[in-house]
Formats: sequence, structure tokens, C-alpha cells
Amino acid sequence: MTPTWQSWISFAVAVLVVAAAVVAVSAIVSLIVRSIARRKEWAGILIRRTRWPFRSFLLVLGVWAAFTATFPESSWLPTMNHVFLIASIVTGVWLVAQGFLFLTDLGMRRYRIDVADNRDARRARTQLAIVRRLVVVALVILAMGLILFSFPEVRALGASLLASAGVVSIIAGLAAQSVLGNLFAGVQLAFSDAIRVDDVVIVEEEWGRIEEITLNYVVVGLWDDRRLVLPCTYFTTKPFQNWTRTSSHLLGSIELDLDWRVSPAELREHLDVVLERTDRWDGRAKVLQVTDAVGGFVRVRILVTAVDAPTLFDLRCEVREEMVHWIQQHQPDAQPAQRVLLPVGASAGPGGRAVTTEAGDSSVAPSRRRPAAKQPARSDASAGGDGARAGLFTGTPEAEERALQFTQAIPIVREDEDDDDPYGAEDGVGRPRRDERSRIGDASPDGS
Repeated sequence: MTPTWQSWISFAVAVLVVAAAVVAVSAIVSLIVRSIARRKEWAGILIRRTRWPFRSFLLVLGVWAAFTATFPESSWLPTMNHVFLIASIVTGVWLVAQGFLFLTDLGMRRYRIDVADNRDARRARTQLAIVRRLVVVALVILAMGLILFSFPEVRALGASLLASAGVVSIIAGLAAQSVLGNLFAGVQLAFSDAIRVDDVVIVEEEWGRIEEITLNYVVVGLWDDRRLVLPCTYFTTKPFQNWTRTSSHLLGSIELDLDWRVSPAELREHLDVVLERTDRWDGRAKVLQVTDAVGGFVRVRILVTAVDAPTLFDLRCEVREEMVHWIQQHQPDAQPAQRVLLPVGASAGPGGRAVTTEAGDSSVAPSRRRPAAKQPARSDASAGGDGARAGLFTGTPEAEERALQFTQAIPIVREDEDDDDPYGAEDGVGRPRRDERSRIGDASPDGS
């Protein structure tokens, strides 16, 4: 039966009536909810979430009823019924999804992460974020399935697919292995409590915070405002550091290499003063220890604690700066210095003995450069032959020659000397003069 113009006019009037009814019902419901919203905060969230899905669903149902009542015997009725069925499925799933998101919003607002002790809140928000994504995806897949199975041809195809479900599942699993792996990894991260939103982690040698956890990837906000995006499988297959797994409190160290003349007791007293006047220290631990004393330096290690990683970093920098400044002002002898023992002939003190000088910062006062302790002068008897003071590399002419071989001596030939005597004139004991030869590494292996 072909619709007449009277039928179309009736349908238009019915649509207007349905639209007016939808507006009226929506206004009444909105008025009731708004009156509740004056006392309850959740009512305002419900209005924002479900206003348009609710109106759309009512409008589709009303227009569908108006069309069925206006054209009961039309040849278009089966096709239009199918179209309205699909529209009602879409708007109905939209309304259900927004209702579930409203519930998760209430949970998100209940668990705040802008407070100091937010471990449980971060875990709950992470799990709610993963669950809401899973539910939304499941609802979308359900809507697509209902729409497809509303076609008779697809229902027949579905029956044949179910008969070979084993083969199809194997093929789908192989084709979407990485996708499914990230999907299950995301669910595992949400409920295993390995990482949570706002956790401080070290991944790929980078420091950052977990900003977002999805079903496929995790977004890490780095300290310099970069974003590191990693697949969910990264956190289930590779090791990483979580600095806020059980608590945000951390212990940090400051190491200083100082001279042997440092006074650890005075440093410890000044550390107490520094920590007492800063608000970054949480008061849990403070330690100053000498952990090493080799290689010409004394290594001092300071341990301090703070409430979280950013505060600890700032505290370490503050303590390090304060200790360096205090050492410069009150213990200049503790500043690191390198001591060099010059051999006889290069820099001799009174009586031809070697002296010790300190090679360090140019700001070191001359008074700090002291001669080494006086050593008894060697007698001619002990210096020659196989005397008691003869050593492997010093004390005799043979030892001096042996030292030249082991220290890779480089002779310097003077242009005004004969080629047969590359060292120039010899001294009184048959050795080349020191001032006319140069040696690399002139000091002996034991530092003498």
C-alpha cells in the first residue's frame, strides 16, 4: 500500500507530538535531578552524562511508534522497523555506557590523588580506568553483534562460523597476538598493582610518572615534560623501578671526595645544622660516614631522607651546596689536593733533598704547600756499590740505568754535541747530567 499525503501529514504531526513529549519528559526528569543536585553532587554528573543519550533513546522509540501507527500496512514497514531497531540498539547502548561511566566517575571522585598519602587512591583509580575501558569496549562489541545478527543472512553466517569456532579462534589468535598480548597485559597491570597512575618509575634509564594506563600502552611523563609511550607488555616482561610501590619516602646519598685533613666530626655537626633549617628533610634518617680512604682522598658519604623523589633531589642538591660552601669557608685544608713528589735535580730543597708540593686548585694558599719530612742524607758509602740503601731503581748508577729502561727514557740530542755522545757531557760519576736529558715518568713505581 502506497502512503498518501494524509498519512504523511499524520506522521509529521505524530513526530511533533513525540518530540514535544520527549522534551517534556526530559524537562521533568531534569528538574527532579537538578533539585537533587542542590544537595547531592552526583546528580549534576548524572545530568551531564546521560542528558543527550536519554533524549535520543526516547526520540527513537517515539518516532518508531509514530511510524508504526501511521503506516501500519506500508510496504516500507519491515525495512523501517529494521532501521529503527538498529537506531534503538545504538542509542540504548550509548545510554547504558554513559550510565556506567557515571558510576565510574563517582568512584574517581571518591578517590583523590592530590593528597599526600594517595597509594590506595591511585590503585583504585587505575583499576577503575581499566574497567571502564573494558566495559565500553564490551558494550560496543555487543551493539555491533546485535546489529549484525538482526540481518537474517548474517545469522546464517554466524551459525556456520560457530560450527568452526576452533579454527577461527586459532587464526584470530595468531593474527592478533600482539594486540591480545597488550590487552591482557593492561588488565594484568590494573589488578596486579605493579604500577598505578601517578607512580614514580625508572624505565629505559628515564625518570618519570605514570600518567595514563590503557589496554594497549602506558604513558610515562618524564621529568623534562617529554612523554614516553610504552606497550603494556613492557611492564610485564622487563624489569623496571617503581619508587612509590609501597611508599613515596626515599633515601638518597651525597658523596664528597676530600683531603685527609678533613674533620668528619665537624662535618657531622654542620650537617645537623643544615638539616634542621630545611623543610625538605622529613626527619627519618641522617648519616655521615667515611666510606673510603684510598687513592689520596677521603670519601665522605651523607645519607638523607625525604617524602618523595622530587623533594629528595632538591634536598641532596641543597645539602651538597651547603657542605661545599662550609668546607671552603671553615675547612680549606679539607679541599681535595693532589701531592706530587719531585725527584732530586728537578726541585730540590735544602741539602739537595726532594720536596713535596701539592697540585690542586690555584686558589690554595701558599702556606698549604709544605715541604715533606726531612730524610737523612745518603752517604757516599751507602749510595754506591751494594750499599744498604741501594734499591732496584735508585741508589746506584746501575739502578738509575735500570730505571731509564723501565720508564721509557727518551734521550734528547743536542745539536752542538757529538753524535757518539747523545746525552752530552757526563757528570762526575760517569752518568749523563740530569739537566740535559728528559724522562717520562721520572718517579719510581713506589712514588719516590
